[in-house]
Amino acid sequence: MMARREFLSLSAAAFIETLSGPVWSQSYPARPVRIIVPYAPGGPNDAVARIIAAKISEHWGQTLYVENIPAGAGNVGTATAARAPADGYSLVVVTSSFWSNPGLYAKLQYDPVKDFAPVTVIAAAPHVPLVHPSFPANSLKEFVALVRANPGKYSYASAGTGQSSHLAGEMFKLAAGLDLVHVPFNGASAAMMSAIGGHVPIAFISLPAAVTFIKEGKLRGLAITSNSRSKLLPEVPTMAEAGFGDQESTFMQGILFPAGTPQDIVDRWYREIADIVALPEIRDRLTSLGLEPVVNTPASFAAQIKSEVARWSKVIRDARIKPVE
Repeated sequence: MMARREFLSLSAAAFIETLSGPVWSQSYPARPVRIIVPYAPGGPNDAVARIIAAKISEHWGQTLYVENIPAGAGNVGTATAARAPADGYSLVVVTSSFWSNPGLYAKLQYDPVKDFAPVTVIAAAPHVPLVHPSFPANSLKEFVALVRANPGKYSYASAGTGQSSHLAGEMFKLAAGLDLVHVPFNGASAAMMSAIGGHVPIAFISLPAAVTFIKEGKLRGLAITSNSRSKLLPEVPTMAEAGFGDQESTFMQGILFPAGTPQDIVDRWYREIADIVALPEIRDRLTSLGLEPVVNTPASFAAQIKSEVARWSKVIRDARIKPVE
């Protein structure tokens, strides 16, 4: 009799537990969901967040709203997301600074590995070393040979100190052994204008900012920092094809919840984003921003974050970039 009672008790508990998962999933979201964008409106990060928010809101019949918190190189908004309740009603869309900022800032208010539940990388784009059309190098190998023969003579522009384009440039400098001076600008547009004007005739920049100028012939792309050629610039070789391997870097857009968010909510968002990004209209919109759809699993994104944080921290140390106190 005791064994039968125990069996019935366990069976009832299992039944309740089985019900509780689907009930939670079916009731979510029961109120508006906040998507934190830790940058100003108008950039790729903001655009991607609004594309995803609009489509999920349409599918789920619930309001998803974007809150821009543009301060501290993305750190303030990211920290706000880390401290939010882990109930599925606050999440953050981050860029590649998410995994480079730990090496650039001595005191962060969040841990990129421990304080978040990754969902997926939505889209990404490589970086590209660019030169003015008058620059006397038509390939990456010619570029390296020229810079090596003239140490300290040439400078390169980036979107700003600590930006992903700057770090891509520093990583290449270290690998190729170049004495190339960094000139930071306040954003990619300013860096592009300087390169087009020939003031700083070399630039490292993300592909979305550069692709139009390359196609118009105002700048020459020497290589891209991805494993395969871009559909937007199929004539531009990869770094590896140009003779310089291990130079992969991306300007990515990824989405995360605070750590402790129920896994079924994380998984539901992953599946929904995968379905949305597979839509031709969404792929076209991402491509128009210069981005390639990615969509990796939560586990893959978590492993990527851990790996990239370690990799970029090493580049920052090796390049002797002093962390901000």
